[in-house]
Amino acid sequence: MGEERSSTAGLNLKLPVIDLARLHTSHHRSQVLESLAEACKVYGFFQVVNHNIPCNATGRMIDVGRRFFELPFEERVKYMSTDIRSPVREEATSYAMHAKSLFLVLMGAILETLGVNTSILREFDDGSHLMVINFYPACPEPNLTLGMPAHSDYGFLTLLLQDDVEGLQVQCEGEWITVEPVPNSLTVNLGDHFEMFSNGRYRSVLHRVLVNSSKSRMSVASLHSLPPDKMVSPSPELVNEKNPRLYKDTNFAAFLDYMSSCETKHKNFLESRKLTKGREQAESQS
Repeated sequence: MGEERSSTAGLNLKLPVIDLARLHTSHHRSQVLESLAEACKVYGFFQVVNHNIPCNATGRMIDVGRRFFELPFEERVKYMSTDIRSPVREEATSYAMHAKSLFLVLMGAILETLGVNTSILREFDDGSHLMVINFYPACPEPNLTLGMPAHSDYGFLTLLLQDDVEGLQVQCEGEWITVEPVPNSLTVNLGDHFEMFSNGRYRSVLHRVLVNSSKSRMSVASLHSLPPDKMVSPSPELVNEKNPRLYKDTNFAAFLDYMSSCETKHKNFLESRKLTKGREQAESQS
């Protein structure tokens, strides 16, 4: 893996930047939707600015995460719990509410680019929302380790808040390319559930995190999907004779079963949900 990392050193990626203020203007809306559709098809990633999450909310979220990880381990262990309903800090709750609102706006826009019925948005009101705070300490020899190995996310959309330290890499045409942080932005990526829902039209892309040799890095990932008991299926509007169904129905329980039953690398869960017959038909018609 050391050779893989060194071979992509210096390659930086400027992801498409979606200005949500322009999305809400009649003059620019169609152009923004076109850029959003292209980002979802080509990269599976984009960055959003003017997202209406106040700077003080994002700043406090990064700050509280950093202060938590600066605590001695003996102090941090006091907050450990297996109860997902246990209380969390006020800053995290406030940021989570902002992130959920932004997720719904982005989902509505992406569904519009697909030309499908937006009634599924109502199901996300009580959808799953997992928030993960990641802290990557500086490492003097970053080529010897990964902050997070290659993976794709399980849900519909992940909203990533990060500081200004580089580390996130996206796989693009077989190369690992470092994403350039954009000030006051959030990075958004499509998860496996969205690739399934779009019947493969939009992509869930492999990504990973490198550690920095001199600076620590902080990020907050908000993963959004349907309620755990709801089935995710390809949208009927995107399945026809020319575009056969490519994926089985799935839900969060199926994902957990898969995670506990085998070693997971790359996009193996998504691969496990593919329908061989549908994939062969699609390839023969392409």
